Formats: sequence, structure tokens, C-alpha cells
Amino acid sequence: EKPFTCADCGKSFKYTSTLTQHCLMHTGEKPFICADCGKSFTCNSHLTKHRHVHTGERPFTCSDCGKSFTKSCNLIRHRRAHTGEKPFTCPDCGKSFSSSSSYLTKH
Repeated sequence: EKPFTCADCGKSFKYTSTLTQHCLMHTGEKPFICADCGKSFTCNSHLTKHRHVHTGERPFTCSDCGKSFTKSCNLIRHRRAHTGEKPFTCPDCGKSFSSSSSYLTKH
């Protein structure tokens, strides 16, 4: 159930806080500002992720080789090098790829 609806676009949300966050997209308001570079964001979590640029923090570490990443999605993609997983398959020829970008650009 998503009872909270955006008056601008009609998109519905489960929580009022999520709707409030979404509405900033329509107003262009970006109240969360990086103290180091002045870049602004619509939500605090985006600012927190951005701060890794300045701190050098890489909280997501590969348990196989120790390589670290700023984003969990980059670690997930990297892990495929160790596991050999290729979750993206071409519907035309059946060839599998480890990343969607490889599938889209090399095929």
C-alpha cells in the first residue's frame, strides 16, 4: 500500500518522508551541501556517499583479494571476476556477460 501521492506527478509512496524527499526533485531544492566543495544534494544519503570523494573512504572490501570500493554496487560487479558469474544474457544470441555495460557496448 502506498497512500502518499505526489501532487506534481502522481507517483505514490509508502511513507510521507519518502514523498517529501521525492518532492525536492520537482522543486530543485538541494538542502544537503558538502562543506568541502559546495556540491548540493536532495538527500543526506547522497551527500554521505559523495563525502567518500573527499575522505578517500572505501568501506566495501572484497573478501577474496582485499580491493576496496566506495560503492557496494562496484564491489558486487568486481566479485564477478572471482566467481565467474555472468548474469546478463543477450536475448538474440544467448551470450552471457558479467556486466550490463559490457553487454550494451561490446555486443
